Amino acid sequence: MMNHLTINGTGLETRWIGPGADRAPTIVLLHEGLGSVRQWGDFPDALAQATGCGVFLYSRAGYGGSDPVTLPRPLSYMSDEALETLPHVLDAIGFRRGVLLGHSDGASIATIYAGSVQDQRVRGLILLAPHFFVEDVSVQSITAARVAYETTNLRDRLAKYHGANVDCAFHGWNDAWLDPGFRTWDIRETIAYVRIPMLIVQGAKDRYGTEAQLRAAEEEAYCPVEIALLEGVGHAPHIERPEATLRAAVGFVRELRENGEVTLDA
Repeated sequence: MMNHLTINGTGLETRWIGPGADRAPTIVLLHEGLGSVRQWGDFPDALAQATGCGVFLYSRAGYGGSDPVTLPRPLSYMSDEALETLPHVLDAIGFRRGVLLGHSDGASIATIYAGSVQDQRVRGLILLAPHFFVEDVSVQSITAARVAYETTNLRDRLAKYHGANVDCAFHGWNDAWLDPGFRTWDIRETIAYVRIPMLIVQGAKDRYGTEAQLRAAEEEAYCPVEIALLEGVGHAPHIERPEATLRAAVGFVRELRENGEVTLDA
């Protein structure tokens, strides 16, 4: 069932699956640049069932059933989400201990939060197809997405999830990434400040990022980094190969629990 949460005066579409934050650790899902609550599909339900954790997900402002935003988005939109919205979301849901799981832009937001905010409640990161810096392949694929939005039924397909927010969702993401000023966006330095274990799940055929993103994490991180590179998979491992992605995520959470990292103990 969908619910709404008001953060900084903005209504956000939310969903909670499984036990509350007072009864089990919580996995918070952060969606991609064109994502929303509904676009996670069955993955959150499977994750809750397999881990025994509560799973919380929300549509960022301008996406899904959340309130719209004024365009253009600032080029700092991912840092703004990580530092100005996410902390309030975690507090509002009573987050006590758990993991941030982000996909694409959501993975970048999770990394920025973990590397910038010393939040002892967050005990691990699961990053699906993360972006740590801008690559040529990213710009090329995002340019192709703009052409598809203007010339194919892509807008109609996205409207099923975003409704009246469809143009806001698409252009808020696409215009920011294609702005010449965004080519210098780079959060590799932030990785070095992450002090919790990190799992990265990447598709070997990801059209939006190469294995250079994985190497950046390995080179910059001082925390443990586990990598699952899935052959034949593109930019959405949890949709294209849900079993393998779930297996990697569940194994990571299980290891955190065995090490006492995601209990509800202080």
